[in-house]
Parts: sequence; C-alpha cells; structure tokens
Amino acid sequence: MKKLTVLILFIIFSILSVCAEETKLLTAQISMVPQSFYGTWRVLSKRIETDSPSVFKTEGLDVWNLSHTYDVITLCNPFNGAKAEITVSRADNNYIIFTKTGKYDTKILSDRVELNLEGDKFTGINTLQLDTYSQGKLVKSESAKYSLKGEKIGGGVVVK
Repeated sequence: MKKLTVLILFIIFSILSVCAEETKLLTAQISMVPQSFYGTWRVLSKRIETDSPSVFKTEGLDVWNLSHTYDVITLCNPFNGAKAEITVSRADNNYIIFTKTGKYDTKILSDRVELNLEGDKFTGINTLQLDTYSQGKLVKSESAKYSLKGEKIGGGVVVK
C-alpha cells in the first residue's frame, strides 16, 4: 500500500513539474514579444497561393486588436466579431510566429502567421488550412497562403 501511495505521489509531482515547465516556457515566449506588437492594426491580406480558389477570398482588409492578459494573448477582429487566443511559438526581436485555431461546425480552420514588425508596420505570411470532418474523420483539407501588410492604427507602444 505504501508503494502504491509513493507511486501515485511521484506521478502527481511529475505531472505538476511538467505543467510548471510548460507554463514557464509560455510565459517566457510571451515576455519576448515586443510591446509594439500589441494594439490595433489595419491588415491587408492578398492571396498568393491556394488549392481552393472558390473557398479562400482573393484579398481582405481586417482590423486586428492584439492584447494580452498575463500569459494569454488574444486577437480580436471587430469587423466580424471573431476572437481567438493565439499561441506564440517564436519571438525573436521583431520576428514573431503565432498560431490560432477555430472550430466551425464540422470544420477546423488553422492559421499560422509569421510577421516582421517594423515600427508601426509589419509584413508577413499567413498560412491557412481548412479541414472538414464527417463522423469524426477528415474528409477534405484545403489550404491557402496570404501575404500580409499591417499598419498600426491605435493602442500599444509604437517604436520607430
């Protein structure tokens, strides 16, 4: 019985240790994101490739509001009401990679954004993948890649 209790305690402490390390990594990534990243951006997107031209629009104009609370970064688009938590996988100086995923009925849309901040502007690439499921199985996968140009229109710190 004592061996079982020790084993259970060992497993619990191991899990807590792994969770603590993941939290430290996430917090470190967020702390490396420049403050100039946060605020409101006007974002122009132009499709540069796709396997489904009827699904993905040719170009778009959006507003991104990027903010953070503790270790959670949120992207909101007041034009369409979309709101998502983003995950930063890389933040080196002014080069940032983040991802977000949205679920819509039987579809999952995954975004991967790579951008270079240049003061109150950014350029980048947005890679999208739209997966359609039926009865829990992937039945179709469609993708597109967009070039991005952003201009800060409010909030946050602008560094020139």
